[in-house]
Amino acid sequence: MIELEGIWRTYQMGEEVLHALAGVDLTVTEGEHVAIMGPSGSGKSTLLNVIGLLDRATKGRYHFDGRDVTDLTDDELSAVRQQSIGFVFQSYHLVARLDAVENVALPMVFAGVPRRERLKRAEAALDAVGLGPRKHHRPAEMSGGQRQRVAIARATVMGPGVLLADEPTGNLDSASGSQVLDLLGNMNREGLTLVVVTHDPAVARRAERVVVLGDGCIAREWQGSDVVSLEQLFGSQAEQSSP
Repeated sequence: MIELEGIWRTYQMGEEVLHALAGVDLTVTEGEHVAIMGPSGSGKSTLLNVIGLLDRATKGRYHFDGRDVTDLTDDELSAVRQQSIGFVFQSYHLVARLDAVENVALPMVFAGVPRRERLKRAEAALDAVGLGPRKHHRPAEMSGGQRQRVAIARATVMGPGVLLADEPTGNLDSASGSQVLDLLGNMNREGLTLVVVTHDPAVARRAERVVVLGDGCIAREWQGSDVVSLEQLFGSQAEQSSP
């Protein structure tokens, strides 16, 4: 499903060169649940952006769903994202003036889906995350957990094979976060490939595999069930991890 080979992402910062990713090799199989962890600045978000085709690698090859996407044009990358990849972010990224069903329907607007079909599919997606009764509520009228569930419905309404989540419970209390993680876990068990960036060991424990980054490289990998603490994962760098 996802195959990264020797991926580098380099930025020129004045006279300095910053290697955000430095020779990453990573394979995520179809239907797998992988957590990405690492201290602040280790390359987690950069890696997620490369996987999600929001950013291009400086060097290396990327095969997505059996297709080499390394040298695709921007329009071709956009088409792959639209058809195959969903995104969930810590801050939801909902449009304040739109209600839940309109927010969920947005990806279908850009895909040219007719309005009647958009609304039908958006309502079904909200039902799937338990928010059917809230379909006409705007973000300000919902809790953080409900907003994140709307964001998940929006991310999955196009039927992607991969869902990428960047700190999906970072703004939620423990109860709401647990509900969101249960929802993502159920989607994964139904076949959705799930890649989650997190600083929370409790979130990582739900994954089958935990990939730990350090200085732009994969430092180690763990089974999710073996994760105990940040200190175990990062050693002396634990105190530098994202809050």
